[in-house]
Amino acid sequence: MRRTISKKIFYLMLFSLIFILMVIMPSYVSPYTIILLNSIFMYIILTVSWALFSGPTHYLSLASAAFFGLGIYVSAILGDKLPLLVVIGLGGLISFLLALLVGLSSLRLRGMYFTIFTFGLSELIRHSVQWWEVNKTGTVGRWVVAVDHMTVYYVMLGILLITLVVAYLIRHSKYGLALLSIGESEEAAEHIGININAMKMITFAISTFFMGATGAIMATRWSYIDPSIAFNPLFSFMPVLMAIFGGVGNIFGQILGAGVLTLLADVLLTKFPYYYMLLYGMILVVVVLFLPKGLTGLKEEVKRWREGGSVNPVRKDGPRPE
Repeated sequence: MRRTISKKIFYLMLFSLIFILMVIMPSYVSPYTIILLNSIFMYIILTVSWALFSGPTHYLSLASAAFFGLGIYVSAILGDKLPLLVVIGLGGLISFLLALLVGLSSLRLRGMYFTIFTFGLSELIRHSVQWWEVNKTGTVGRWVVAVDHMTVYYVMLGILLITLVVAYLIRHSKYGLALLSIGESEEAAEHIGININAMKMITFAISTFFMGATGAIMATRWSYIDPSIAFNPLFSFMPVLMAIFGGVGNIFGQILGAGVLTLLADVLLTKFPYYYMLLYGMILVVVVLFLPKGLTGLKEEVKRWREGGSVNPVRKDGPRPE
């Protein structure tokens, strides 16, 4: 018990130290580093938010681009009319409300049907916005009110901190246990008194709030946005890949996966612009094949290998029954 408390205090002190370093860092680094950190923060928030719902429940959502893009368009439409923090809050709130609406109809779906529905939602919103701009406003795309990189950095750092705290509190609460039980067996969870539809819908909506808020502040980095930029399918797929790469099972793995892959993408795009996506894809395939638990599972796999076993060994008692 005492060892557990000491471990928690150590991690709390380490997290506080890292946060303080992040606060004072902009005074000592180049503007390029600030821009790169903003991208890392963005993908960490998207990844942790995605894993907040999809990790424990095993519902593979590909709707991140829809809610991120909504935040971007809220910023583009209201950025010159309202204060920045109000716009960011509205971006998160509109995404939250849309997720509640979507959850009423979609969270009764399971497996690949839910995945297809969420990806279809992103594409539906993207094409609907594009149709509206072409046929109603007569222009495709919008100018965005620009904000300096330092302001974006500190706002992103604040959203990141809130996202991590909320994810940690939910994960280590009775609601986190309820989500895990839903992922293991919805029928069993329902039989022990868990309101599975309400739990899924509320958690799904909470996760989208941070996506929308992040989209609202990140839009200020670009002078121009259009539906293909705001609702880019990569914003749906990258959080999934980053969570798998780092390890879906814990928050540290999600942060690690998002940070490493964002840095890797930047290096590959700079050094090998013509082979960037090919090399990026090959690295991801290797990780998925040989590190099914992500980077955070590497220690366990190395321990098995040293003990004479194989990496990711086949179960001796046969496959797990469906």
